[in-house]
Amino acid sequence: MAILPVTALDLEGQRVLVRCDFNVPLAEGKISDPARIDASLPTIRYILDAGAIAVLCSHLGRPKERSPQFSLKPVAEYLSAALGRKVALAPDCIGDVTGRMIAALKPGDAILLENLRFHAEEEANDRDFAHELARGKTAYVNDAFGSAHRAHASTAGVAKFLPERAAGFLMIRELEALRAVTENPARPMVAILGGAKVSDKIGLIKNLLPRVDAILIGGAMAYTFLRAQDIAVGRSRVEEDKVALARELLAEAEKKGVAIVLPSDHVVASAPEAGAMTQTVGEIPADMMGLDIGPATIERFKAALAPAKTVVWNGPLGFFEIAEFARGTLAVGEALANQSATKSILGGGDTAAAVAGHEWAARFTHISTGGGATLEFLEGRELPGVKALER
Repeated sequence: MAILPVTALDLEGQRVLVRCDFNVPLAEGKISDPARIDASLPTIRYILDAGAIAVLCSHLGRPKERSPQFSLKPVAEYLSAALGRKVALAPDCIGDVTGRMIAALKPGDAILLENLRFHAEEEANDRDFAHELARGKTAYVNDAFGSAHRAHASTAGVAKFLPERAAGFLMIRELEALRAVTENPARPMVAILGGAKVSDKIGLIKNLLPRVDAILIGGAMAYTFLRAQDIAVGRSRVEEDKVALARELLAEAEKKGVAIVLPSDHVVASAPEAGAMTQTVGEIPADMMGLDIGPATIERFKAALAPAKTVVWNGPLGFFEIAEFARGTLAVGEALANQSATKSILGGGDTAAAVAGHEWAARFTHISTGGGATLEFLEGRELPGVKALER
């Protein structure tokens, strides 16, 4: 089914409900990282410049009740400055007062609705709530890829009431980048998988096995795979109930001719703490835990990546939040970013956070804004927020 880009809509004079992902980190009421807001600015500007009214909506955090700390007020202030025009914050996302504020707007104006999750009906995808969100609007644009895996009122339910619907620039860019990995990727294709749990990546590994030539595994999940090969891992994190599954995945990869590259050396410490005494070892002592890949593994990973035409990366390769255990992730990341002939797609969440702030990160082909949405797409699962845009 076709999903229209926002450029395919006749927007002049329309009141457009624009679902964005403004779930940004706040510190003392100030936005500490506006990247998610910035990512949707091109879509918002396009809608306003086309002579439409932009009714912006988003969630922020996981409020259990209406609370000032989860208000989108800082976002409205940031948007006003970024767009060079006043973006008022409505007192709610539905209701008569908000409706009258929207009705008073003129083409080229924008308003931000208050936090969608101040209403439990949002996450419940309540039909009446979705109808209220749609009331008074004439078109719908979803630019919140990071929430596309949620069947919520603002991502799925509302589309039933607004037949004029399309994807924003960010949504289109995300889908095109991820489809380049899942639909006829340029080979050789290599996957880099990290993070804490094998259980979080089972669907991803199974969906990638028929598509990739090699999988490089780091992070804590590597120790479950090493245990499956009867390699001593000391006190490293292991999902004991997934060891048998890891053994099965290794056997399936061998059957398909997919190389699984596991760490051969490790940066270890007694605990994941800043300032911890670390050492690099091949065999992990019984009283130590592996917290990053070692230098020999870094070189093996880089060698495996060198011939790749397509690389998809999901999950850091060590306990990157602490500098002592971030070297593996950063060294592999920089090497990949500098492979100009390689299409490099990074999953969102921790992977994006791990490389953020480094000048070479701008050289990746695409860094996804989605965490769970990216993972579910790469697992081959249908995303409700994308499905709802089909015409």
